[in-house]
Amino acid sequence: MTRLKLADLANEKPVRLTLEIPARLHRDLTAYALAVNGGDSKGAPSVERLIPAMLERFIATDRAFSKARRSSQAG
Repeated sequence: MTRLKLADLANEKPVRLTLEIPARLHRDLTAYALAVNGGDSKGAPSVERLIPAMLERFIATDRAFSKARRSSQAG
């Protein structure tokens, strides 16, 4: 199985956000969801559930953002 950057999709109370994405990106996200589920479409996370987890992971691993956040909180 492929090792992907997303491990767990937390189940938290959502905040509604409307987002438009290109069809190509939607196809890529759908393919990613299948990969997260080991290639099986049954039980694969929806794109709507995948996007927040991907953004959260991106922010958590962005070193420049973390450094800037620490600097602003220290001041």
